[in-house]
Amino acid sequence: MTGLSEASADVPPGAQLLGREWLGFDGEIATVRFEAQPSFTNRHGTIQGGFLAAMLDSATGLGALAALPATRTVVTRTLTTRFLKPARVGPITAKAKVISQTDRDMIVEADLIDASDVTVASATAELRILDKR
Repeated sequence: MTGLSEASADVPPGAQLLGREWLGFDGEIATVRFEAQPSFTNRHGTIQGGFLAAMLDSATGLGALAALPATRTVVTRTLTTRFLKPARVGPITAKAKVISQTDRDMIVEADLIDASDVTVASATAELRILDKR
């Protein structure tokens, strides 16, 4: 059992706010969907970057958990985010993939893809791997 089984069952309040829904893991790519709400928009009517960064942080964390045993967890050390195109209200799908891993650290990359199949943002997360307490 991976650490993800427990994590996907217990959706924290921030992930609930983002409308996070676990879609699956194919052994390499973790797929998560978020629901960008009208309350997430900025003065331009597009999704404010902080919400996109939160989605990317959540997706990279779940991508890491999918690759770890249930006895381990992760915390984000850095999240380098790139905003590529304006994101609109509606479903946004995240695809996350582990790029490298040691006993203590992991690097995960993720993309956010809108309903028109356009990549609107991407991120690279440096995560610290911890034993669950």
